[in-house]
Amino acid sequence: MRNTLSILGAALALAFVPAAQAQVSAAQAAELGKSLTPMGAERAGNAAGTIPAWEVGLAKPPAAHTAGEHYADPYGADRPLFEITAANAAQHQDKLTPGQLALLNTYPSWKMKVYPTRRGAAFPQGHYDQTVANATRAKLVDGGRTLEGTTGGIPFPIPQNGMEAIWNHLTRYRGEAYAMNWSQAAVTRGGTYTPVRFEYEYDFHYGSLSKTDAEREPNKLFNFLQTVTAPARLAGQILLVHEFLDSRQAWTYNPGQRRVRLAPNVAYDNPGTAADGLRTNDDFLMFNGAIDRYDWKLVGKQEIYVPYNSYKLVGNQVKMADVLMAGHLNPEHARYELHRVWVVEATLKQGTSHIYHRRTFYIDEDSWMIVVADKYDSRGQLWRVSEQHNINFYDIPMQYPSLEVHHDLQSGRYIAMGLRNDEPRVYQVAERSARFTPAGLRDLGTR
Repeated sequence: MRNTLSILGAALALAFVPAAQAQVSAAQAAELGKSLTPMGAERAGNAAGTIPAWEVGLAKPPAAHTAGEHYADPYGADRPLFEITAANAAQHQDKLTPGQLALLNTYPSWKMKVYPTRRGAAFPQGHYDQTVANATRAKLVDGGRTLEGTTGGIPFPIPQNGMEAIWNHLTRYRGEAYAMNWSQAAVTRGGTYTPVRFEYEYDFHYGSLSKTDAEREPNKLFNFLQTVTAPARLAGQILLVHEFLDSRQAWTYNPGQRRVRLAPNVAYDNPGTAADGLRTNDDFLMFNGAIDRYDWKLVGKQEIYVPYNSYKLVGNQVKMADVLMAGHLNPEHARYELHRVWVVEATLKQGTSHIYHRRTFYIDEDSWMIVVADKYDSRGQLWRVSEQHNINFYDIPMQYPSLEVHHDLQSGRYIAMGLRNDEPRVYQVAERSARFTPAGLRDLGTR
């Protein structure tokens, strides 16, 4: 039995209108904050009562929380409703993706512990205000390769096509400027790995609620600085990215050469940093970068079990070694919930190239974050399955990716990115704009 898709509500019917038709009307946009959340999700729960209504999300931290520290689990008292295994997967297949079914059938030790659904996604009021305003003014231009009419917020809270939906993922709110340390592990079939530790620094321009118009560079999404700090054989490699709505500029610093070089290959299906060939550059954060090599189709909405509210999995109550095992993450620490997702299918355009011929993205309606992705090779066979475990940074607030996992079904391996269990802090605020330049990269590398 195939997964069933449902088209939900008159306000959402516009999502299936061809892109050439008009933008949403003022009357349709007026539903944002009413029948729809400010982000464009359905405010109401589902008919079965297994998805609750959205209220305000998890918008305030507990009194004992310290900004930047590991997040206490606000849902720690929840207990699993049931578990999905290879033995009972057929009973739940209408709420599983083909990739999830493949993982269950490939790894008898993998299971999905399903918990009560908690719609905790919350964002700053300024982000909501920008999103609501965008509904009638934001537009795709240059064949969908870029946007106009918006400098912040979700551009298309009531999407009309697949391009608009994927742009919502690319432009979602991810804070202001901060630094964080985390590790990635390319796990072998036998379960061994060598952690690669990174320091990441971000400086967001699009959607910034703290920068003035003069401080924001036109059309810039963000600056991004990645430094490898371990193991010793890789330490000192630095990547700098300036991401714009319509282009990307990238530079690398190689400690052996002590030189800064342009890095045009940091894009598309070129291999990711120290990823052992298990992910592409545009796999990072489930999808990033230019959308021009694919045709995008908005398939519909679906209720599926997705990783969500993964505080235990990514917190400091368990260690990295507790999380990683042969074949997959330790399922005892992962949390899955039933959520509504937008289903977007990307098919490789004729005359272009990419190792993935087709990709199906499942985008959380409450945050516009891709939470699951199924990826197919040139033969049309399912190749890789990705999941994004997330939590709400309730002190900011924002729904944020925390542990990203890419499974390669053909090699029997996976790569886990964002491992912060053994780190003393989750993030620290860092407003250091001079570092996000080629000259700053050179200075950083030669110290």
